[in-house]
Amino acid sequence: MGAGKVVTSFFEYAFISIAAAAGLYATLLTLLTTKTFQSHAVYLHAVQMTWFKDLNVPETFGFLKNQVTPFSIPTPDGELLYAWHILPIELYRKHELALTAESTDARLILHMHGAGGTVGSGYRVPNYRALSAGQPDKSHVLTFDYRGFGHSTGSPSENGLILDALTVVDWAMNVAGIPASRIAIFAQSMGTAVSIAVSEKLALQSPPVVFAGTVLVAPFVDCATLVSTYSVAGVIPLLAPLARFPLLFDHLRRFIRDNWLSKDRIAQYKKLDSKLDLGAAGSVMEWKTDHGVIREEILKTGLHDVVMGYPIVTMAVMRAFEAADPSFTR
Repeated sequence: MGAGKVVTSFFEYAFISIAAAAGLYATLLTLLTTKTFQSHAVYLHAVQMTWFKDLNVPETFGFLKNQVTPFSIPTPDGELLYAWHILPIELYRKHELALTAESTDARLILHMHGAGGTVGSGYRVPNYRALSAGQPDKSHVLTFDYRGFGHSTGSPSENGLILDALTVVDWAMNVAGIPASRIAIFAQSMGTAVSIAVSEKLALQSPPVVFAGTVLVAPFVDCATLVSTYSVAGVIPLLAPLARFPLLFDHLRRFIRDNWLSKDRIAQYKKLDSKLDLGAAGSVMEWKTDHGVIREEILKTGLHDVVMGYPIVTMAVMRAFEAADPSFTR
């Protein structure tokens, strides 16, 4: 085979490969405009990541026997949400197995996880331990799977997930009898959008419901901005190539069904106050609001999920409860 034929064959192969890749990418974009495929791409609820383990046996995730109580919470529109109540380790040691309103020292951390997986997936279990580590005799954790995730029924959507979180908050306050001042919300990734929507809705009602605090890890401003920078497994950019073409990207973003406009929901709360440089640890910025202080901590090291087990998460929860009740850490 002559050199000319080799070069020609190479370019033919390259052209076919590029055309095939472009065709697959166009097919993917078309599928992403459909309701079902987009829902699976955004929420990843079919990827449970708890293979070969039974969520109804929490001991297989490293908990002590009966430290976790699995149960279900019904929603107003007929779905069932699967939940875990995780006892503080010190209360478990003392055999105090009930979360009761009469226990004035008890605090509840309401956990809202991110996309994909279940209450028992990945770094979420170590995260529960980090959340209660500051006060292991007082801090209960309530975590749940949104509709369509794990053992919860239904299919996920923005309005559906917001209703799920509101339902769990209502259960905590009106069934378990825990006042909002003794509840802190912890949310990560997609869960931050859910928690912001819930906090806004409750704070603006009359009378307003304001929690002891809300801790947001790896939040995002809105879904369109997120997908413009999102990479699958942190490596493969999904829509980032199209973000370089504003007209085309603006056309495609019209097909986004669940927008999760966190930036708009949180904007009315903030008023810039101060910024503190923490050196190698990162930086802190605070905004004063009518309902307390919003504190932003940006770490210079840490990963999207791994950071949930860091001491900074424990400190954030402690700071929230202490702001609501200075005697909490005494």
